[in-house]
Amino acid sequence: MPEIPLVPIHWRFPAHPTSVRRARHAVAESLPHVLRPHLGDDLRLLTSELVTNAIRHGSCREDEDLIELVLWPADGHYWLAVSDPGTGKPALAHPDSDAENGRGLLLVDLLATVWTVRPRPTRGTSVVAGLSFRQDG
Repeated sequence: MPEIPLVPIHWRFPAHPTSVRRARHAVAESLPHVLRPHLGDDLRLLTSELVTNAIRHGSCREDEDLIELVLWPADGHYWLAVSDPGTGKPALAHPDSDAENGRGLLLVDLLATVWTVRPRPTRGTSVVAGLSFRQDG
C-alpha cells in the first residue's frame, strides 16, 4: 500500500508589507523541529523574498488582494509556492552594484535547489521553489 503524503499547508495573507513577517513566521513554525536547524534560515529568507516580491509586483489593491502560500514536502524537498493575482512573469535581474532593489530572485536562485514561475489556472502567478533535505531527518 502506498504511503499517504502529508496534506500541504496553505495560508492567505493580505497583500500588505506587514504580511511578510507573518508569512515568514508561519512557514518557519510549520517546518518539523528536526529540520529547522537545516532548513529554517533558508526557508525564512526564501519566504521573505517571495512574499515581498508578490506584494510589490503582483498585487494591485492592498485592501482586496491576497498572497497565497503553500508548503509541502515531496521528493526529498520542501516546496514553497507563493502566489499573487498578478500576470507578470518574475525574472532574474542583474542590478548595478549601487541599485537598492532587484536582488530578490538572485537570492531565491542561490537558496533554492530548483525554482520556477507558473501561471495559475484561474488568475495570477505562482513562484515555486524547493529546498532539498535528507529524508532520514
